[in-house]
Amino acid sequence: MADVIRLSFHSLRFSPSLLTSFASSFNSLQPGLPPIQNSDKRVYPLLYSSAGDYARFSFRPRKQSVSFQVRATVAETDQPKWWEKNAPNMVDIHSTQDFLGALSQAEERLVIVEFYGTWCASCRALFPKLRRTAEEHPEILFLKVNFDENKPMCKSMNVKVLPYFHFYRGADGQLESFSCSLAKFQKIKDAILTHNTARCSIGPPRGVGDLKLEPSLAPKDKPAESTSA
Repeated sequence: MADVIRLSFHSLRFSPSLLTSFASSFNSLQPGLPPIQNSDKRVYPLLYSSAGDYARFSFRPRKQSVSFQVRATVAETDQPKWWEKNAPNMVDIHSTQDFLGALSQAEERLVIVEFYGTWCASCRALFPKLRRTAEEHPEILFLKVNFDENKPMCKSMNVKVLPYFHFYRGADGQLESFSCSLAKFQKIKDAILTHNTARCSIGPPRGVGDLKLEPSLAPKDKPAESTSA
C-alpha cells in the first residue's frame, strides 16, 4: 500500500511567482473550467484533493470600493442644475424690481423673456436649444423668470402656461408674447428674425403690459410665494 502523506491546510505557503506559474499551467490543463484572470480581486487557486477539485479564495478591497462611491456622489452633486447652465447674455430674474431694471438698462436691445419652472419637463427639453440660440445672438438679452420665485408677477402678466415668452424692445415696449415648446421652437426664431432689426426709437418706454410696480414694493420686493404642487 502506498504511503499517505497528510498536509495541514494552514501550513501551506505559496510565493507570488509560484502562484502565477501554477495558475498559468492550470488554465492550460483544464479547458472545461473558467480561466483565472487578473482583476481587482486577489484569486488563489488551491488543489486540495486527489480528485482534482479546486477552490478559489478571493479578497475584495472593500475600502477602495467605498471611497470610489463617495467620490462619485460628491462629483454628481457639484454639477449645476439644468436651469443654471446659462449663456453669457442670460440673466436670472428674482423679483419684479430685477425685471423692470433689466428692461430699463437694455435700452434699444431686443429682450426675450422666458417664463419657466424647474419642474416643467417641456421647459427642460427646450432650454438647451434656447441657450444655443442665445450664444448665436450675443446682441440679444435673455431674461429668465422662475415662475415659483415670481408667482405674483407672472400672474399679473397673465402667464398661465410654461414655457412662455415675451419679446420687448426699447421704446416699443412689448412686441409679442406666446407659449412655445421644443417642437415649435421655430416660432422663437421667426420672432427674432422679425424684431431683431436695426432701429432708432425716440421717447420713453410704453410699459410692460399690465405689470405695475407698486410704491410699497419699490424699495424692496416682497418674497414670492412657493408653489405647493
